[in-house]
This record gives sequence, C-alpha cells and structure tokens, in this order.
Amino acid sequence: MSTDDRVKDLGGVAAMRLRQGGAARRRFVRLDGPRGPRLESEGPMGRDVGKIEEFLLRAANFVVTVMALIILLPVILVIAVAVRLDSPGPIIYRQLRVGLDRRGRTDTRDSTGRRVNDLGGRPFMIYKFRTMRVDAELDSGPVWARLDDDRATRVGRLLRKTRMDEIPQFLNVLKGDMAVVGPRPERPNFVLELRKEIDGYRLRNRVKPGITGWAQVNRPADVSVSDVREKVDYDIEYVRRRSLWFDVMIMLKTLPVMFERDKPVDDGVGRDQPVPPHDDQEPGE
Repeated sequence: MSTDDRVKDLGGVAAMRLRQGGAARRRFVRLDGPRGPRLESEGPMGRDVGKIEEFLLRAANFVVTVMALIILLPVILVIAVAVRLDSPGPIIYRQLRVGLDRRGRTDTRDSTGRRVNDLGGRPFMIYKFRTMRVDAELDSGPVWARLDDDRATRVGRLLRKTRMDEIPQFLNVLKGDMAVVGPRPERPNFVLELRKEIDGYRLRNRVKPGITGWAQVNRPADVSVSDVREKVDYDIEYVRRRSLWFDVMIMLKTLPVMFERDKPVDDGVGRDQPVPPHDDQEPGE
C-alpha cells in the first residue's frame, strides 16, 4: 500500500494529507511553542484513556470536589461575608465560558449546534467569587487582564493572589461542565480572537476545562496573545498526556503555586466581570 505524505506550510499552519488506499484525510497544525515544534491533529478527540481510566478520572474529580467543598466550607462562609462587606454587588457572579468540544466523540451530547461549531466548544456559565467592581467593564466591554488590576476590589485582590476566587468552580465540576484539572476555560469573545491568532488553539477544547491545569502551574498569568501562545503548548501537552496520575501531580503542584505572590496565577484572558442583571440566559441559548 503506497503512502503519499504531503506537507504544505501556510503561515505557520501545516496541512498534512495522508493517503493510504481509501483512508480518510486528516488535517494537522504545526505548533511552534516554547516546548518545540511539532504536528498535532485537528481532530476533536483527546487521548483515549480507556473506559476504566475514564471512570477513575470522573470518580477522582467527584471525590476531590466533595472533599474540597466540605473542608473549605468555613472559608467559603468567611469569603462570602468579606465580599459582601467590601463592595456592593453579588457575592457570586456567573460568566459565559467555552467548554468541551464533543464533536467526534462516542458521547454526542451537545455535539451539534451552530454556536458550538462557531466557538469550538460548548458554552457554559462559570461560577466565581466576585473580585471586581460591578461596573468594571460596563463601558469598555471585555478587555485583557492586567497585573494589579485597578478594577479589582480589596478583597478581590487577595482572592486572586491565593486563587480562592476559584472555589465556586467546584460546583461546575459537579455539574459536569468542568474538571478539577484541565485547560482554563476562556470567554467566547477571546476564543474567537485567539483562534485567529494562535494555530491549534482549539485543540485545547478536546478535554473538559479545569480549575487548575498544566499551563497554570508552569506559566504566570497571561495578559496578551503572546502569553497565551506559550501556554497553549502546555495545554496541548496535557491533552496528550492526560491520565489519573498526571492529574494528581498537577493538583499537588497547584498548592505551592497558590501562595507564590511573585508569580500570578492564570484565570484565563480578561479577568472576571460581573454578568449584568439581564444577562441570565442559559448556555447554548
């Protein structure tokens, strides 16, 4: 059986056509991240961990989430009171993010729909403790994050430094929108922008987004497209290496990172903004 491999470079994107008799064509992108150039398939599937390991991953996510919520309950109550007293506005806010791309999976829930196709993943509402003023992006709209952001409240700055503003996302894990470990979910506005700027960006949606991730424990917070480009390489590496033990290692590495004051921890591009009162639509609407 003859094999005809042709690679054509188009501005950093490598299109590879593999012909093996009647084999289907596949498209690849070339990733030129800090961890070296390579080709990655554009297909939506992540590493096939098998049914048993997938079950163990889900079980571990559930156990870790329940234990975290129980242990952190006193902290949650203190944070809720502090956020309420520090500035006017809700304690918890919701914001639209882009999640798992299920296209091509045997589990085809949410695998179709124009909005999912446009964004490369299923939209969902993420939960966080509010760390910004209610009017933070009222006039500007979604903007890039800034270190020492003056839009953040006093309590919000502390929550960000320790990542405790992420605690409500354990509810997203229970709902099935997120995992404890995975690429950070991004806002739709920035997903559309970053897919144009970064080759292979959509590959990170092969797995569920996470509260923490391989990129977050290796790189500081991103405040520009160039920063995100470096972190995408780590996200793709996680997709390839995803396993129960890799998740456990990332969780353990997250703990010291939380308290490294000189190394801000990522929360995705363009930090949080309170969702306006009228913006209460459910994901996918």
